Amino acid sequence: MSNSIASNRSTLKEFLASIATIQGDLSNITAPPFVLGEFSTVELPQYWADHPSLFISPAQEENGEKRALLVLKWFLGSLKNQQYAGRKEEDGVKKPLNAFLGELFLGSWNDEAAGETRLISEQVSHHPPVTACYLWNDKYGIRAEGFTQQEITFSGSVSIKQKGYAILHIDKYDEDYLIPVPNVKVKGILSGTPYPELVSSYSIISSNGIVSEVKFEGKSLLGLGGGSKNSFEARVYRSDSPKDELYTAKGSWNGSFSICDARSGQEVENYDVGAQKAFPIVVANRSEQDPWESRRAWGGVIDALGKGDMKGTTDAKSIVEEGQRQMRRDEGAKGEQWQTVFFERRQSDPVFERLSAVHQDSFTLDSKGGIWKVNSDAISHSKKPYHADLLPTGQIVENKDAQTNGKVSGTASDQHIPKADEQLHSEQTLVTPNATDIKAKTQEHGSDDSSGNANNVAKPSTVEDVSQQDMVSDTTIEAMLRAKYQSAQR
Repeated sequence: MSNSIASNRSTLKEFLASIATIQGDLSNITAPPFVLGEFSTVELPQYWADHPSLFISPAQEENGEKRALLVLKWFLGSLKNQQYAGRKEEDGVKKPLNAFLGELFLGSWNDEAAGETRLISEQVSHHPPVTACYLWNDKYGIRAEGFTQQEITFSGSVSIKQKGYAILHIDKYDEDYLIPVPNVKVKGILSGTPYPELVSSYSIISSNGIVSEVKFEGKSLLGLGGGSKNSFEARVYRSDSPKDELYTAKGSWNGSFSICDARSGQEVENYDVGAQKAFPIVVANRSEQDPWESRRAWGGVIDALGKGDMKGTTDAKSIVEEGQRQMRRDEGAKGEQWQTVFFERRQSDPVFERLSAVHQDSFTLDSKGGIWKVNSDAISHSKKPYHADLLPTGQIVENKDAQTNGKVSGTASDQHIPKADEQLHSEQTLVTPNATDIKAKTQEHGSDDSSGNANNVAKPSTVEDVSQQDMVSDTTIEAMLRAKYQSAQR
């Protein structure tokens, strides 16, 4: 065991050293398997609503100004779990698995007061990688849809540029809120205690004419010039009267913040982010999931990680990733394009264009990544198996009864979601390539992503010519740097 740990440390040291030599885009790097988390990037949208009462609260408020304030509170209150993927800060974070094209994540929260809130997340693009999501609560008539794409660069510090946006809609008031996805910078690298910091200024823009402007500051370099870790200041005002503030908010998105009525000077609320209980999302048992649902598709990887089996992790990842690469090659040869299930690409978004005009600097889009909107008909009518007899490995299932097990019929809107205390278990046997064949292929072609490009898994610390599917997320960077710090302390 000690030799294995020493080997891991050595590999990670080389890997981190390689990052430090890169000037520019970090898309083309691959990480050792021992820093991986037991979840995929397609799961990350769940942290927008793991406080269901916070998500639905704007729909319960009749006053327009207070609704805008509650949307701001929801936005701020969700940031901590988004940045740390639901983990405690002191526990560090893990690198999520890179979602493959077509990967799905479906689940819900059932709260006595809030009712049922549902989530569908789908990896809709491969080059570049884009995740789209849809959150909705029919009881209170509130829904949010959005998409995100990341671009990672290194020039003295790690910078994560987020491209995309979300739109929150409240049915009762026919009201839209344009929500930004903030950029992230990993600080504290030189001190050995790295942490994510949100940077720049952004605006939440409502169709009712109210704007919530948020400025993220954080601690300045070497403590010079003041500033506090994870700090922000926000002001709420009407777009036609920006100097007349309605509300202000100030504090830490990772700790507590105060909200004040700017007109009276009185504090409205002091909100402690850490004191709020997060509710874990409930997903179907693995055996009841569609083969393209994340936890079933990555089941072999998740199980190997849970046992600390790094070789098993690499082998299981290779089976999925090699299958995905072959699917991309086959599609290219046939001139075909992958068909998404729940989201569709649009050329434009009139709501975004109208609202973003108020503060265009809050949003960045990539024409290659596209604009993605939910397909409402698909939510109501798409049935499992979502891709017929095709598996994520590129194989065709031999027995459809074995695929569905008689339990996955029905649409996304009426599927069975188990109670929270039901455990994921009973992995089903899927028709996958022979592991020996995959190993031979990965030795020949390399594997660490789900692209059509080759990576060398035998040397995970080297910078490789890989696809953008291996683009490192904010939690990826945090995981690797924290691992370096923890190893140094042992």
